[in-house]
Amino acid sequence: MSKIHNFSAGPAILPKEVIQNCADAILNFAGTNLSLIEVSHRSKEYVAVMDEARSLVKKIMNLGDDYEVVYLQGGASLQFLMTAMNLLENKAAYINTGTWAKKAIKEAKAFGTVDVLGSSEDKNFSYIPKNYTISSDYDYFHCTSNNTISGTQMQSFPDCPVPLVCDMSSDIFSRELDFSKFDLIYAGAQKNMGPAGTTLVVVKKSILGKVSRYIPTMLDYTTHIDKDSMFNTPSVFAVYGCLQTLKWIDKQGLASIEKLNTQKADLLYNEIDANDLFVGTTAVEDRSKMNVTFLLKDESKNEAFLAACAAANISGIKGHRSVGGFRASMYNALGLDSVQVLVEVIKNFK
Repeated sequence: MSKIHNFSAGPAILPKEVIQNCADAILNFAGTNLSLIEVSHRSKEYVAVMDEARSLVKKIMNLGDDYEVVYLQGGASLQFLMTAMNLLENKAAYINTGTWAKKAIKEAKAFGTVDVLGSSEDKNFSYIPKNYTISSDYDYFHCTSNNTISGTQMQSFPDCPVPLVCDMSSDIFSRELDFSKFDLIYAGAQKNMGPAGTTLVVVKKSILGKVSRYIPTMLDYTTHIDKDSMFNTPSVFAVYGCLQTLKWIDKQGLASIEKLNTQKADLLYNEIDANDLFVGTTAVEDRSKMNVTFLLKDESKNEAFLAACAAANISGIKGHRSVGGFRASMYNALGLDSVQVLVEVIKNFK
């Protein structure tokens, strides 16, 4: 069977060993002769999975006991609501860098004043706003580290006088960062850390318990922290998949992963820039290493290019409707060889 080069934006490519381990556990989980998807989440075998999936996150991020890790449901979309409900007492600061940041801003406005300190909507989110000031009277500052649709990425993060909250759904564990700069990180699993169905939340305990409003039990971070992510039945399969991916990430190391992601991005961007048929859609200094967005200057050739990609077994390359053109999502598990195949298609399209 020919290899498929999977550039899907999400749910996204996973390491082959992760898929194999998950498949094995579906048939026989941890020697129980039960399937992973039928075993009790209260069994000692599965509790061990959850415990390790939580502890590995802190190990990879080099975080101490002042942080807690929980696996929730509802995707990053629910976190747009939960972050504000748990943290916003008076006013919060946001930057608007794309579709998902806009949704987070909308939800936060239900709980207090939201100041948008910078926005790139004027140029269809093709750059990251800069030169904004975060005052110390905000309850927190919220940003989105990588924007899957528009293909931009924050290359650095501000020194923040208030709690720093970040949606890292599409570039978590793709590079080395000082994760202790962040007070709350959330990420839908389905791009760089596992199959769809669970959401990672990493939170510094000291920022919780500051709001006066009643927080419904299921939407209160402390509920899930106090029960080690077992307050209700977790997404058993998705968390298991995350654990297998985290083991793979830990084995590679973030430095090695970042180096390869940089090689992949440089290879593709260099070809796009050198090829007079194509053009990138984002400011060069803000280009994402995870989601490369680009256009054919002659859009009448779009279908022909997609056909050439399909002939080369390239999947998931069509761009989001709001940007058009093409999007190559190059998450951790995508090999350099797949990017080389795409680059050859672009070269040969002339």
